[in-house]
Amino acid sequence: MNVIYFYLFLLLHPYLALWWISFEKAGRKSWEALLPGYNYYVAFKISCQKPWWSLLMIFPGVHLVMWSVVNVSYLRRFGHYSWIDTLQGIFFPYFLMAKVTKEEFLPMTNWANPKEVHQRSAGDHIVLFLSLPVIGHVVSWVLGMFSREKTGKKTRVKEWGDSILFALVAASIIRTYAFEPFQIPTGSMEKTLLVGDFLFVNKMAYGCKVPVTPLSFPLVHNTIPWVDIRSYSTLETLEYTRLPGFGKVQRNDVMVFNYPSGDTAVYDPRMPFGLMGHDYHGIVINESRRLFQEDPQTGNRFQNYLTYYTDSLTRAKSKLNIDSMANIAVYRDYLKNIEKWKSKARKSLAVDKIAFDSREGRLINHYGLIYRPVDKRENYIKRCVGLPGDVLEVKNSVLYINGKKAWVAPNQALRYKVYNFTESFSEASMKNMLQEKYGLEIDEIGFNRTDFYTDPSDGIFKMLLTRSELAQIKKNHPNARFELDVTKAEKDKNGQYPVYTALDNLSYFPKDVNHGNNATNFEKIRIPKKGATVKLTKENIALYRRIITAYEGHKLVEKNGQFWIDGKKRASYTFAMNYYWLMGDNRYNSADSRVWGFVPEDHVVGKASIVWFSKSPYKGVRWDRIFKFIE
Repeated sequence: MNVIYFYLFLLLHPYLALWWISFEKAGRKSWEALLPGYNYYVAFKISCQKPWWSLLMIFPGVHLVMWSVVNVSYLRRFGHYSWIDTLQGIFFPYFLMAKVTKEEFLPMTNWANPKEVHQRSAGDHIVLFLSLPVIGHVVSWVLGMFSREKTGKKTRVKEWGDSILFALVAASIIRTYAFEPFQIPTGSMEKTLLVGDFLFVNKMAYGCKVPVTPLSFPLVHNTIPWVDIRSYSTLETLEYTRLPGFGKVQRNDVMVFNYPSGDTAVYDPRMPFGLMGHDYHGIVINESRRLFQEDPQTGNRFQNYLTYYTDSLTRAKSKLNIDSMANIAVYRDYLKNIEKWKSKARKSLAVDKIAFDSREGRLINHYGLIYRPVDKRENYIKRCVGLPGDVLEVKNSVLYINGKKAWVAPNQALRYKVYNFTESFSEASMKNMLQEKYGLEIDEIGFNRTDFYTDPSDGIFKMLLTRSELAQIKKNHPNARFELDVTKAEKDKNGQYPVYTALDNLSYFPKDVNHGNNATNFEKIRIPKKGATVKLTKENIALYRRIITAYEGHKLVEKNGQFWIDGKKRASYTFAMNYYWLMGDNRYNSADSRVWGFVPEDHVVGKASIVWFSKSPYKGVRWDRIFKFIE
């Protein structure tokens, strides 16, 4: 239901509550109850002597909390303190509002009178519980052990109920409209931002988004921790609206945004390494391949049993033995009928609730599929390297914007094959030297950071280095040879991608066998700009399919190279929003626009501004990063 109906309800509420009658009981004029906006100002003044609280009702989501506050406080001025009265005031106050028109208006609670304090005790417990279930009472009880309640003062339950409620209201407003804390969960932005960095996101930099789903549990994103249930309600919804900000998105800003591929997610709360929040469309492709290989009609046609997972062309050719002519023929059949297998995968993910987890190398049971509105999709952080209208291309790991080499972040890391470097070192001494002398890191316990390793797929020693690190190591090791680790999607003599390359193409945007993109080489594309028009062809439709359908909400039908949008035949399409291209500074270990494509403007959350705390998962607090501004 659109938020406008809720505001209309708030305007109507004073009349339904018969305030024009009960206002006179409180010594006010009846006409004051009839003026929209002003009537709430007076009601807050009557009920709790805080008229400015009425201003909080302009915030979607918060407005219903404050509506409950004014109703409960108002009814208590007429002696309705019980837990039943409190619940009615919170959820449906109209029976009591009609009743108070015939009752006496009472003074504020006399906290020195035990009878009055006892009378309102149960209702205050209800308020504290609804503000912070269970935990609020635990906090009140623990702190109560160190102090005594004083006669004539508010009870501890009342104090904590009020404090927690309005702390949550204030924090929700700040978090939604100004600044939000964010933690770096993965290494995609290393070595600019590190796993374990805690930072603030400035939502006013580009103008904060009014939440699409304002009815939400405070201070959490899309899931309530520990109980793993949805934190928001779609009962009240808003259209995309952005308030004025201090500026616009600038090229190379470090940006936080809602994950574009997160409209559908596999519900697996093992974050950040579970499936929830990851690329659902990539998971569908992986599952389609698994189902194809396990199907009795197809799997037994392979020369040997094949696992489906691959993360490089080298591994695809060796582990999958795909050079075998028999296997190539089978996979050609898969690629020819890929839409059929993707359809089966979608059904399997939704109904069977089973998926292959490549990180753990096994099938896992998950909780099914969930569908999320824009503001409740996972928060991601990357660097904005392409603006609306820019022409972008990646050649051998070098990014080009509008035909020129792009700016390189000081801590951007690229992966190099390293030769003639390790001969004079034992493995242990080399590790110590690289860590102590050059500050390179390797987490041998988990998966947090690996700056150097020997690749098991080709046996070559590799390093993940920034420009300054590369220059320093080259200077100290002049005999070492460094070569960028790149992959090219070459076509065969017939102008077609070989089968193993076509399979790898499915891992990168636009996840189409005819687009040969990968992490180190990406085709030249123009980033969509609001108002710009593009001619639609069977060659480029894969680039714009999700824009037309998922982001801008149209129905697209494709047939024989022709296109129907919302039932009308179209040869072109005009973009309704601006789009951006985001990439991680850790270019070889970043799931970014190279995987899931363009980022719509309505997904932009804010600008990452400052690291306020940092703790390595395996090395402790990084004191040098505290209060570090983000470049």
